[in-house]
Amino acid sequence: MLLKQSNLFRPFIGLVVILAIFVTGCSNAAKDQDNASDKEQAKVVTFSWSGDIGDLNPHTYFPNQWFSQAMVYESLVYYGEGGEIKPWLAESWDISKDGKEYVFHLREGVTFSDGSPFNAAIVKKNFDTVLANASQHEWMELINQIKATEAVDEFTFKLTLHNPYYPTLQELTYIRPLRFVGEAAFPDSGNTFEGLKEPIGTGPWVLSEYKKNEEAVFTRNEKYWGTKPKVDRVVVKVVPDGESRVLAFEKKEIDFIFGNGVISQDSFQFLKESGKYETKLSEPTATRALLFNTNREALKDLKLRLALQHAFNKQAVIDHIFYGTEKKADTLFAPTIPYTRIDVKPYEYNAKKAKQLLDEAGWKQVEGKPFREKAGETLQLELLFISTDNVQKAIAEYAQGEFRKLGIDVKLISKEEENFWATANEGGFDLLFTASWGVPFDPHSYLSAITTASEGGSPDHKALLGLPVKKELDGKIKEVLLSTDEEKRKMLYKDILTTLHEQAAYLPISYQSNVAVYHKNISGVNFLPQEYEVPFTSIDVN
Repeated sequence: MLLKQSNLFRPFIGLVVILAIFVTGCSNAAKDQDNASDKEQAKVVTFSWSGDIGDLNPHTYFPNQWFSQAMVYESLVYYGEGGEIKPWLAESWDISKDGKEYVFHLREGVTFSDGSPFNAAIVKKNFDTVLANASQHEWMELINQIKATEAVDEFTFKLTLHNPYYPTLQELTYIRPLRFVGEAAFPDSGNTFEGLKEPIGTGPWVLSEYKKNEEAVFTRNEKYWGTKPKVDRVVVKVVPDGESRVLAFEKKEIDFIFGNGVISQDSFQFLKESGKYETKLSEPTATRALLFNTNREALKDLKLRLALQHAFNKQAVIDHIFYGTEKKADTLFAPTIPYTRIDVKPYEYNAKKAKQLLDEAGWKQVEGKPFREKAGETLQLELLFISTDNVQKAIAEYAQGEFRKLGIDVKLISKEEENFWATANEGGFDLLFTASWGVPFDPHSYLSAITTASEGGSPDHKALLGLPVKKELDGKIKEVLLSTDEEKRKMLYKDILTTLHEQAAYLPISYQSNVAVYHKNISGVNFLPQEYEVPFTSIDVN
């Protein structure tokens, strides 16, 4: 009987198994369909950059990238259009009559991406860890002026300064170093300069996936207190080469291109003229320039520096490399920047004048030799540029050819970004591509960096040490930063900038702009006040 029952039920069991498999298969298929539907519904925008995003620490510098730090971390106040200082993590603030105390009333209800509270205690902790590493940040004069930090109550933070410092609010808008990480991000030592446990900020984005030197995925921070991004995810792909970036864009592997030097001007013109894509060019953001290392023996000579000024045909660069999209620069800062309008005579292109100055400097043409010599030494200068910056490369090659006509041997040194800055900060160059920092940094922070060897600053300090007026110049810069007299401040800035022009240590080329190229299904691409910010929050995919 048992045997008969077993035989009887065997077909039934087989039928049940088949039905179960069918139902499971249908269920899995439905799940796959749902997942595919979710994936289709998710809005994803893909961007590219020439290098890795870094470890996303707002209190440190390279290899961290400005744009990625700005995605995750926020400041007390924000630099808005036209230089307006807008409330951000601080809703309002009070400044004492003597200008030494700033009391910030923090926005309530803000949390970090891990859900932990944003309050005065965490603001103080972030400020204090930055101040504990002051030597890294002394290029920023506010760091030197902070006397005390205090969490007055849960949502009130007080900053006390040694002296009244007029750019205080501007410097608090910077992308680094005075932005905030959550409690769980701090290492056990409490010193964030040693690294973070994980990137936790209050900003609109959260880093969700990361493959070093390949790709980073940012997901919308659903806990964000402000206007949430329109897309769900931003994928940042590492594409070191500009031409490869253009090819990836044309194949729709990336959705938009944004920044300065990320593609050549030839490529920008090609994409623009194709009519297939949307293109934009920002208003001028900063001054593109060459920095002369006056610490190098040859460039200590003012006449050689003046000769190089007259030997460089800026208009030819603008016409043939920029297709007229940038304007010629004659001074280190654009006259539209506060305190920078000065009455000086520009160094115009004049090959005859350049040759005369080279002769006066003792660099003579030698019959049968292509390059000038002095006491048996060839006039050779090393020009350092970033290998992934397509614009720098194009200008460097042009300059090499033009200077050669005058008997100057320019050796081009190309380095990837991290090695470029390491070499630059060590003073290992004759000529270096640089740029002013634009708003909100210019002119005060750029000039402040000239006065100090701060590790997080700029190579300008070391490069200008060969100037006979360096000590006097530094003193005037320190004085102007702490001046409370507006007329005196104007006078000091005029004196400082006139001296820099007369010393000819910078060769301003043009006022640079950001470019944007994007597919027609992308909208919301605009230029933000700080040129290093990318408008991920406003971008949408249609």
